[in-house]
Amino acid sequence: MQANERPVVRRWTRHPASVGRARTELRETLANWCLNAVEDVALVVLSELITNAVRHARVSPGREIETRYVRETDGVRIEVHDAADERPATRAPGESGGWGLGLVDELSDRWGVDDRAGVGKSVWAVMTVSEGGEA
Repeated sequence: MQANERPVVRRWTRHPASVGRARTELRETLANWCLNAVEDVALVVLSELITNAVRHARVSPGREIETRYVRETDGVRIEVHDAADERPATRAPGESGGWGLGLVDELSDRWGVDDRAGVGKSVWAVMTVSEGGEA
């Protein structure tokens, strides 16, 4: 992480409108961190991760989704936390979906799922500025 750059943490309701709001906040964060080179990819990855949480994290009312944007030396780590214990799994794409995690895998440098303290999980992805690319 760069000096004086704290992670950006925000909580969202499990509502489809939260996807667009989270994208807006990530776009602004990346601009502040001079990481425009990863913006397009990062926005697609965030959209997939938070959409999965909105659609599939069936939890009690009042539970929220949390996003964290963490500045790394050469990029950004995006985390989406939810209170559902079920881990996401890639599946064959088809008419009913299945494209999301494949896109995350293709577009990010690395991604994974971690358990949280208490209930739920964190799905994360890291995007870095390519060799010779400008932020």
